[in-house]
Amino acid sequence: MTETATIAPPLRGVLSHWLRRQPLAPWLYLAPAAAALIVWIYAPLGYALWLSFHEWNMLPFASIRSVGTQNYERLLELPEMGQALRNTLVYLVGLLPLTVVLPVAAAILTHELKGRWRNIYRGLIFVPLIIAPVAAAAVWRWILDPDFGLLNTGLKALGLEPLRFLQDPDLTIWSIIWITGWKLIGFSTLIVSASLANINPSLIEAARMDGASEWQVTRRIRLPLLSPVIFLLILLTILLGAQWSFTYIHVLTQGGPLGTSNNIYYLLWQFGFGGLAAGWASAAGIILFAGFGLVAVALLWLMNKVTFHDN
Repeated sequence: MTETATIAPPLRGVLSHWLRRQPLAPWLYLAPAAAALIVWIYAPLGYALWLSFHEWNMLPFASIRSVGTQNYERLLELPEMGQALRNTLVYLVGLLPLTVVLPVAAAILTHELKGRWRNIYRGLIFVPLIIAPVAAAAVWRWILDPDFGLLNTGLKALGLEPLRFLQDPDLTIWSIIWITGWKLIGFSTLIVSASLANINPSLIEAARMDGASEWQVTRRIRLPLLSPVIFLLILLTILLGAQWSFTYIHVLTQGGPLGTSNNIYYLLWQFGFGGLAAGWASAAGIILFAGFGLVAVALLWLMNKVTFHDN
């Protein structure tokens, strides 16, 4: 007791001296954002982690039973889980050309447009971005209808057999990928166009004065300087691409036929709100969080290694 009593006053003195030296204003500025992160992100994440080791049917009067790691073991043995993970990978790979390659090409090719043509281009490319996802899904349901859809009417006019875009197991996932990518092209093009506008024009003028062709200017100057934005789009697509397709899966296919359009996000929703299996949904969410967290760390490390910045 005597030793504690002799040590405590100096510690209190050091602590109070440290607190007096710390400016209070930055902590007050950060407090609302930190509180929002704790309430809306970390507290639900911690609750989901706890719930993933329990069984609960989400009814208020139902008891919550501890099941250890059974939820994780059953999920990993579930065939639907493997199919959803494979489909998620197909979604991500299929979306990259629509959210990265096509927007970069469109932004570079239209960067020199002037006046009315630039406004027409911007209007056409941004229209899908401002349409509500559910409304877009309803329009695409009509366009892809096997009997009366606009697309199949065109195929019949050309003497071709109509295609069942949302019913054929081989076509459904690609139809959802196209609709999701179509919705995101405007957003990605906007990001790339803004980055192109920030490239120092003197670099391009100097290259042209040295006799560089347009392709050489694009390859040697524009693409390297766009590399941070291109990597950002790749990062967003990989981390959020499958999530962006949720609305179209839910409205158009409900994961079918035979689970061919299902992905990990929709499977998680089916566990939670379709089967009222909160433990399974939480376990799937934790697996998803851990997997995509590792991918995000790897991509950020790679981004710092390979991207080029004009200082």
